[in-house]
Amino acid sequence: MPLFDRVLHENGLTLRRTAFRVLQVNVGKRCNQACSHCHVDAGPQRTEVMSRETVEEVLEALRRCRPQAVDITGGAPEMNPHFEHLVSVARSLGCHVIDRCNLTVLSVPGKTHLPEFLAGHGVEVIASLPCYLEENVDLQRGIGVFAASIVALRKLNSLGYGEEGSDLRLHLVYNPVGTSLPPSQAELEADYHRELEARFGIRFNRLYTLANMPIQRFAHSLRREGKYEAYMELLANAFNPATVEGLMCRDTVSVAWDGRLYDCDFNQMLDLPLSAPVRHVRDLDSTLLAGSSVAVGSHCFGCTAGAGSSCGGALID
Repeated sequence: MPLFDRVLHENGLTLRRTAFRVLQVNVGKRCNQACSHCHVDAGPQRTEVMSRETVEEVLEALRRCRPQAVDITGGAPEMNPHFEHLVSVARSLGCHVIDRCNLTVLSVPGKTHLPEFLAGHGVEVIASLPCYLEENVDLQRGIGVFAASIVALRKLNSLGYGEEGSDLRLHLVYNPVGTSLPPSQAELEADYHRELEARFGIRFNRLYTLANMPIQRFAHSLRREGKYEAYMELLANAFNPATVEGLMCRDTVSVAWDGRLYDCDFNQMLDLPLSAPVRHVRDLDSTLLAGSSVAVGSHCFGCTAGAGSSCGGALID
């Protein structure tokens, strides 16, 4: 029995799907950045981009299944030429839409109109900002990324994002620079609010803390530095059974750029297909999902270590 399965069994736990609530759509691996921690191994040279045909299949799945939310990710999802079409139609179908934005893409030529587009469609923005210190952000994400991120955040604030009384939600994402678990989400959120307001006049709603997943580029870096085994041991030793109930794989389906289905974006990058009896978004049927098992591996310790980690941040206080 694989280690993660054994740990679940030892704690009297099983990992099965509940009601289908979120369709997470990875529209491709193309990105204007190439971050050191990226579990997608995204970058400017990647050619895997969701086609218009597959986008239409995603939209048909939304019409059939009516999930509460459409969570659009990448790469930089905005680099997909059909991003705005996907957002517009999903919103017309009554879906709550989330854009997982790296912020710097909003200054890429041809993309500078996107803040207004996102605001006009009421899109929730979840933005990567792994620290409120320039040195730490640029170390992880590239020189100049912090300064460009601040410019983008100020623009979003000017449109009402993150402002008190506004329906435009702006959340930030923190992940550690290296091989440690995230600190207390509540405490770090207070630090972010204080420092970003004082230094730059920036406001936001929530901070989500995520653990670095030992997948793709981050895994390669760990192996190169001889730290992979130690990091995996850290995650496994920090397993917290209280996190399992809130794992995103229980109510989320992940769609790859080519339309194939997975239990989560991490499984997608490891090519661990959906355990339910459907394999492609064109065949997605929510009635086939409930109660099905979730495909797991040792990387799942990354989501269940400490306070837990998910696309919505820590899983427990």
